[in-house]
Amino acid sequence: QVQVVESGGGLVQAGGSLRLSCAASGRTFSDYAMGWFRQAPGKEREFVAAINWSGYSTNYADSVKGRFTISRDNDKNTVYLQMNSLKPEDTAVYYCAADKRGYGTNRYADEYDYWGQGTQVTVSS
Repeated sequence: QVQVVESGGGLVQAGGSLRLSCAASGRTFSDYAMGWFRQAPGKEREFVAAINWSGYSTNYADSVKGRFTISRDNDKNTVYLQMNSLKPEDTAVYYCAADKRGYGTNRYADEYDYWGQGTQVTVSS
């Protein structure tokens, strides 16, 4: 089992940047692919980005491509989401998730095995 804890959320003005972190503990972190999802009030949870076990393969939602970057440091058991050029529509609770099929970069929340509690990101206009 893997436990994941997100941090780094907050309030930022449109056009600004934030970096989210997701610290994992438990089983071998490098065995897992990792993903970021988000959920805005009244909306379904949506895929943001994913990275495979090695970090060499990534996948992004069209809405964040070119603005967000996912990365991981297997030595630190941490995955990051660098968010630049933030927009008010990026406002949501951001969740980190672990997929035991480490080779993939899944876009589907149901295929992830472990989830964090989320961190709030608010972008003001």
